[in-house]
Order: sequence, then C-alpha cells, then structure tokens
Amino acid sequence: MAYQSPLFAAAVNLDHPGRYLHWSIFTVSEANLVLIAVMLVIFGLALLLPFPKGELSEDAQPAPLAQEGLPAYQSELDDGEEARMWTARARNFALRLLPPGKLIPDRQPAYVSSWTYVFGVATLAALGVAIVSGFALALGGPDWWHTNPVGHFFNSLHLWSVESFMAFMVIHLWGKFWMAAWRGRRALTWVTGVVAFLASIVECFTGYLSQQNFDSQWISTNGKDAINATGLGAFFNLMNFGQMLMWHIVLLPLVLVAIVGAHILMVRARGVAHPLPKDRLRLRSERREAALADASDWRGPTRRYDILKEGATATAVVVVFVFLLAGLLSSPDLPPVTVQTWARVAPADFLGTAASELAGTSETATYGPPYTSNTSRSQRIGISWEALAGVREPINAAQTFVLSPLSKLAPDNPRLAAALASYEAASPSTRQAWVGAYTKALPKVTFRSGSPVLPSGNYGPVPYMLSSELGLARSGALDADLLAQQPFYGTNYTKPLLFLEDGSYFASLAQAQHLTGNQWGVMNETGSYPGQPWLWLYTLWYQIPGNHFSGSANIDLIAIYLTGAATLLLLAVPFIPGLRDIPRWVPLHRVIWRDWHSRSQAAGPASPGSPGPQQAAEATSAR
Repeated sequence: MAYQSPLFAAAVNLDHPGRYLHWSIFTVSEANLVLIAVMLVIFGLALLLPFPKGELSEDAQPAPLAQEGLPAYQSELDDGEEARMWTARARNFALRLLPPGKLIPDRQPAYVSSWTYVFGVATLAALGVAIVSGFALALGGPDWWHTNPVGHFFNSLHLWSVESFMAFMVIHLWGKFWMAAWRGRRALTWVTGVVAFLASIVECFTGYLSQQNFDSQWISTNGKDAINATGLGAFFNLMNFGQMLMWHIVLLPLVLVAIVGAHILMVRARGVAHPLPKDRLRLRSERREAALADASDWRGPTRRYDILKEGATATAVVVVFVFLLAGLLSSPDLPPVTVQTWARVAPADFLGTAASELAGTSETATYGPPYTSNTSRSQRIGISWEALAGVREPINAAQTFVLSPLSKLAPDNPRLAAALASYEAASPSTRQAWVGAYTKALPKVTFRSGSPVLPSGNYGPVPYMLSSELGLARSGALDADLLAQQPFYGTNYTKPLLFLEDGSYFASLAQAQHLTGNQWGVMNETGSYPGQPWLWLYTLWYQIPGNHFSGSANIDLIAIYLTGAATLLLLAVPFIPGLRDIPRWVPLHRVIWRDWHSRSQAAGPASPGSPGPQQAAEATSAR
C-alpha cells in the first residue's frame, strides 16, 4: 500500500499511469519533460533576472597571498623549532593554501553578480536536506515508510530533496560550462565537480535499489545485466538489498561528502573563474595575457559577501520547497511483486516458468557468470569481463527453484516423495521428454478448484511436482524458502527475483509502467512521477536500431563503453582544444556577466592581459 502525505490528503495524485511523448527513437514521459522544462526555466531566469547589487568597493583588494609584506594570517604560522614538526608543517600548509579570508570570506569579486552563481550553494543545501531526511528514514527502519504515513512523508521529503539536489547540480554544471570555469588552473575543480556528479548518480542508484518496492525490483533485475557484463556483478549484487542499503547509507555518502568537500575547498583556494572577455580574443598574445590574468588572484573591485547568511537562506528556501513538494505530490511506492502474487494471478505463466527451470532452458539456467558456468552467452568486446570474474553466486535453476523447495515438503507428502524419487531416478533424456511434453501441453491447461488440469500425455511425475510447486507458491512458502536458502538476515533477494524475471508476468507489469529498456525505462518512475532524465545518455544506446546497438548481444557492454567514453570526455573538457573553447564561441557568458561588462565598458577599455576585464582601469579611476 502506498501512503500519501498526512499533511495534505493527496492534493495531487501522481500514482496514475504516466503519459509519454514519442519522436523518432526518443520517448520521454510528461513528468520528466516537466522536470527538464522547470530546470531550463530556472536556468534561464538565473541568466536574465537582475542580481542584487550589494555594497561595492572600488578599491583593489588583492588576495592575502598576493599582498606585499606580511599577510593577515602570517602571525599564525609556526616558525623556529616548532616549524619542523609534522603537525606544524601540516598547519602551515593549510594556512597558506586556505587562509581564513579565503576559507570563510566576507567579500567576493564584483563580477559575481548573476543568479547563476547560487546553484552551487543550492546544491549543497538540497544535499543537506537529503541527508537529514535520510537520517529520519534510518531511525524508522527500512520498512517504516512502507507501512506508516509519517514514514511515507519522510520518504517523500527524501525523494524531492534528492530530485532538487540532482536538478540544482545539473544546472550548476551547465552554468560552469558556459563560464568556462576551468580556466586559470581550475581544471581540477571542474574534474572534482564532475566526479561528484557521477558519485551522486551512483548514490541515487543504490537508493532506488534500497526501496524494496516494485520499482527497485525491476531496476535491480534489469540493471544487473549491465553490471554483470563488466564483471562487477560478482561483487556488487544489485539484488542483494542488504548490500545496496549499506552502500547507500554508509559507504557512498562518505565518498560523496569527501568529494564535495574537496571541490568546495578547491573553489575557496582558487576562487571563482574570472569573466570571459566580452569580445572574442583573436591574437595569440591577447589570449596568453588573458590566461595569465585568469590564473592570478583577483585585484579588482569587490562586494560584501555573507557566506553563512547565503547558506542559511538557501537551506531555508530548499526546505520550504521540498516540504511543499512532499506534501502536495507525495512519493511513489508500488508494492513489490512476490512469487505468491505471481502464482495466484498468473498460474499458467508460473507453471511454464517452473517447467523451464526443470528443463534448464530458462534465462537464469542459461545466463552464465556470475550464476552458472555457461560462458556462451557472456557479453564480449575483445574480452569477457564476466567470464573473467567467474561464478560467484552459483545457481542450479532446477534444484534452486523447484527440486529443493519440493524436497522439504516430501517428508509430509508421500505422493510427492514418490514423484520426486521417480524424477530423480529417470535418465536425463527421459526427464527432458517429460518436461518437453508438459511444456507443449501448457497452452491447453485449465484450472479446476485451483488445480491445473492438462490433456492426457506422457508427462511422468512432472504434473504433480509442479502442481505441488504451485500450491507452495500460492501459500507464500516458496518466497520464504528462496530467502531461507541463505543464512543470517535474508536480505539477498537474488533467487526470488531471478525466478520472477524468468517468467513473463513480471515484465508485463514493468511494460505497463513504461519501465522497460526499449521504453527509455532507465529514466522513468512508476506512475506520473519524474524519474532520472540525467540518465538519458546511457539509455540512448538501447534505442538506436541496428545490429551493432539495440540488436547486439553485447548491448550492455556497448552502452557502458560509450557512456564511459562520454564521461571521460566530460571530465577532460578543460584539456581538449576546441571543446574547451565552446563557451568562447557561443557567447552565453555575455548574459551571465552582462552587468560586469556594461560596468567595465563605462569605465573604459583595458588590455586583455590585465587581471580581469578592465578591473585595473576601474581601480585607477576609483583613486
């Protein structure tokens, strides 16, 4: 059952089926389209809306490291014998790299006069709300939000804070790209920002896997193919709820916070990138002078900047925004599918799947590593990573899904014990003949008082075995048995999920929710909720027709390799001539820094090599 917000009685219900727009190979849900449109509108408003002027100082204020004589923090540096101590050396290094005036500044360059700059702190504020709401969910436990309206409201807070976090981060990335913010020895700042974006995607991914609802079931069973193709599935099991939850709430948050922290420190150490010249520089000497100016500390006019007030204001705005979205829109929670539900709703499909497990023809039985040693289906582009990783979660489909559960009923059911003994005693060819005949007759199966009835045929003990299996599944005991085959906590859902995936019922539910791969499902969420539109590049490769893409047996490896190459390209933007020059050729930066350029133009021209556009001229005129 999906609980709505206790504060607003489902003011807007988004649990109804979503609507989708199609163009060529592209498909996008209306919810994702609205999210993308909102992001673009916010970015456009940030470019166009006037920014508060604040108090401007015309006096040139060099950064502490650039001043002549003793900087303000010099008295705090250790000297003499103490300076040789490791502790003193570390403290001196930190003070030189990040003196207090840079770490917690109270002034900023005058050219920081656009709303585009606020998305960095907005991203941090949304991250903070996501962490706090995640703490609240952790206090209630992993099932609290499924069964309690208050818990569901906190889950809604978590969902919308994460959506806000990712949206603000993407907008922040857009802004920094069009500012060419990697200039002036700031390439590592750009790289850490992109790495933080990638780490956030993985963190969100494990969060979806940790939900224990239908969405997380489908994501885990389909996402495993790509992870297995890389060989990582042997160690990073998407269907192991306990493992994914621990990654989501412990390991990845620590990594993400560390990367974000490093990114912030780099911003504070190097400062924000100087404005690009309003007009394109064509002479090499001009570009060289501009590059030297970009790398130097800002010496031009500054304005008052209360960094703590900005952070507090951004947090308050994000909290109000997220509370409104959580209260008005709630969050999706389509109940998980169980083997019991499957056996009751689609018994013929269940029987056919169980027969395919016995015959060894199901997807799991023929999958290959990390479940079986069959490497004929392993994806390979030059090398098969999953074959190299080997079998780490061995599964004998017939034994795991049929024979082992039935053997536990046999002591109390003499007829079943006899049927199992007869099946085990038969030769492999006889077993295959029985199962083949049973499978061929299944389209004609009927049910009397819930029991399957087939036309006459030579099926051996298979009909009674699978009828018993159907009864076991309908009672819910098969779900418990597939989890009970593992020790301790029973959080590894690999076996029941693989069994569900082998049938068609599970996929038909996903098809109805528009979650399958050929429906751009990686981007979508159940109902009419927005999903993850920033994953469009990864899912794009599954939509391109042709044997080398969507029709290829190696499609998962192709998608991973191509997405990986695009990611490396994004990371390497500061180092690739032409690519790094796009912001100069497409003068969107003129809109970002229009106030600064108009102010500089009014003050008079200056050489491109001066420290920042016209700031030297302004400093002179101010005197």
